[in-house]
Amino acid sequence: MTAKEVFELRKQGNREEAYEAARNLYATDKSPYTSLAMFWTAVDILRSRVSEGRIDEAKKIFLALERLLPTVPDKDAWVKDAFEKCKELMEKGNTQQHLKENGPEHLQTGVWGEELAAAYLREKGYVILERDWHSKHRDIDIIAQDGETTVFVEVKTRRSHDFGAPFEAIDYQKRNNLRHAINHYLSYRNITNYRFDIVSIIGSFDCMNPEIEHIEDFNIQEMNRRRSWHRR
Repeated sequence: MTAKEVFELRKQGNREEAYEAARNLYATDKSPYTSLAMFWTAVDILRSRVSEGRIDEAKKIFLALERLLPTVPDKDAWVKDAFEKCKELMEKGNTQQHLKENGPEHLQTGVWGEELAAAYLREKGYVILERDWHSKHRDIDIIAQDGETTVFVEVKTRRSHDFGAPFEAIDYQKRNNLRHAINHYLSYRNITNYRFDIVSIIGSFDCMNPEIEHIEDFNIQEMNRRRSWHRR
């Protein structure tokens, strides 16, 4: 396996395979191009581990990236930029892990709900691209890929139905923030095929059978339900 072949695997979307191939190659070849392959495949896996909530594994990968950084060629400063984004991602991941383990109950419930929603989407075949993606003070809980469609997902979690359905909490200000954040991401990634979904969860982290409602293609402009609605 050569570094060129590693990059080809990565291009094809075989990120785990590319990462393992890069590790094996780097063990015997620490040339600049191999270091570059090692760096980019590790970045891919770090992002994946954070999105899956596997923060401890992500921490180990980040430390390896930190050690690797001085040896990686960086003509256009892309490597440095990617490393800084990984650092920000790790800070968010550490915060989420801390809230999950030690935060107030309502924050723990929210973090638990997002983890459950991400797992639910992966079970349905979605690929999680981003978690807690920020555009200034606006955020998108989950960005996923469903076939050829990029899906922006808002997760709403409540302990019970006492105060109405969770999706009813998406008020005008929240809808406006979501539209701005989505438009930013669409422009940033040059995406044209997309939709907005809501995953609504009733329950809490000590609940054995939470109620999950997935509303696809939700119209955040008019707040009407469209296309399909799945409940588990």
